[in-house]
Amino acid sequence: MSLDNLVKTHQIKPHATHPDEIQRLLAAAARNLADARVEGISDETRFDAAYKAIMQCALVGLMANGFRPSTSMPGHHQTMIQTLSLTLGVPREQWVVMDALRKKHNVNDYSGDLLGPESLRECMAQASALFEQASLWLATNRADLLAKAP
Repeated sequence: MSLDNLVKTHQIKPHATHPDEIQRLLAAAARNLADARVEGISDETRFDAAYKAIMQCALVGLMANGFRPSTSMPGHHQTMIQTLSLTLGVPREQWVVMDALRKKHNVNDYSGDLLGPESLRECMAQASALFEQASLWLATNRADLLAKAP
């Protein structure tokens, strides 16, 4: 799989990214990570916040590489996670865990099944690690997207 092949299959599309978009997404991911750490709310809500941070970081990866998901196509969350190795250099073993978390998120959303504390811990750990990886990747490869406009 390559990003160009995903464009051909209409799963992603070219996108001219602006630094403001990236900075807003990173700020939102940081807020969601902070929300996920609040112990006074349910594990499911905390899981949702951590999962949202994962998706925001995955979107940063795609956008920093000049693409965005085709949200009109089914499976865009799966596509964003599975392209992390191409966009941010995330190892397969790591994005496979995030994809399993995506499946747990969907089951919870559509069935109301409770999530155990181990799922929350894993989602928070993955979200924190991906946030750090995205920030480092941007600083190394696309520092122009981190620069504030004059």
